[in-house]
Amino acid sequence: MNINKVENVYQLTFLPKLFPINCYLVEEDQNLTLIDTGMGFGITDILKAAEVINKPITNIILTHPHGDHIGGLDKLKEHLPNALTYISRRDALLMAGDLSLNKGEPQSTIKGSFLDSIKTKPDKLLDENDCVGSLRGIDAPGHTPGSMAFYDQRSQILIAGDAFHTRPSLTVTGDLRPLFPFPAMATWNNRLAIETAKKLNRLKISALAVGHGAIIFNPQDAITKAIKHAEEHLRTER
Repeated sequence: MNINKVENVYQLTFLPKLFPINCYLVEEDQNLTLIDTGMGFGITDILKAAEVINKPITNIILTHPHGDHIGGLDKLKEHLPNALTYISRRDALLMAGDLSLNKGEPQSTIKGSFLDSIKTKPDKLLDENDCVGSLRGIDAPGHTPGSMAFYDQRSQILIAGDAFHTRPSLTVTGDLRPLFPFPAMATWNNRLAIETAKKLNRLKISALAVGHGAIIFNPQDAITKAIKHAEEHLRTER
C-alpha cells in the first residue's frame, strides 16, 4: 500500500502498479472518515494508517457500491462496529441487490461488479448537500445512478469516486481508455457521466482525488480537456 497525504486527506492506494484502488482517510478534529473500503485485502493497512494518525474511524462513506469500493466493508465493521456507514439513498438500492431502474432514469444497463455477500447495511442514506463532518455530498450520477462525490469544505479537495479516473490520464468515467478500460466497462450512462463532470468542474477544486489513479492538483483545465474528449468520443459512437 502507498500513502499520499494532501492537507487533511490521506490517499491509501492498493495494487498501485497493476490496478490502483484508492481509499481515503479524511482527518477531522477528533476523528477520521473513511471513503470507500477497497476490495477487502487491505483492511489491516487501513487500520494501521488510522492508528498512525492516532484518531478513530467513526464514519465509512461509500461513493458507490461496486465491489472494488465496498469489498472491505464487512471486515472493517468487525473491527469498527460503532462506525456509521453512509451511501446515497439511490445507490443503497444497488447495494441491497436491486438493479432495477427508476422512472425517469436513462434505461441503460447498470454495469459493474456487485457483491451479494455484503452483510453490512447502511446506517444513514445521503442526499445531495448532506454533510458528514467537513465533507459535503454531491450527486454524481453516471458511473452508477446514485454515485456521489464528496467536497471537503476546508481544503476544497474533491473526492470524486469513479466520476473520473486519472490512470493513465484524467478521464471522465465511461470514456474508454485502452490502457485502463475498467471504469468505462463498469459505467452505467456515459451522457450523465459527462454532465456530472461539467457540474463538478464548476466547483472551486484545489485537488481532485479519484477511485483509481493519482491526485491531480488545480484540475480544472484537465477536466475541461477530459470532458471535450469524452464528448467527441460519445459522438463518434453514435
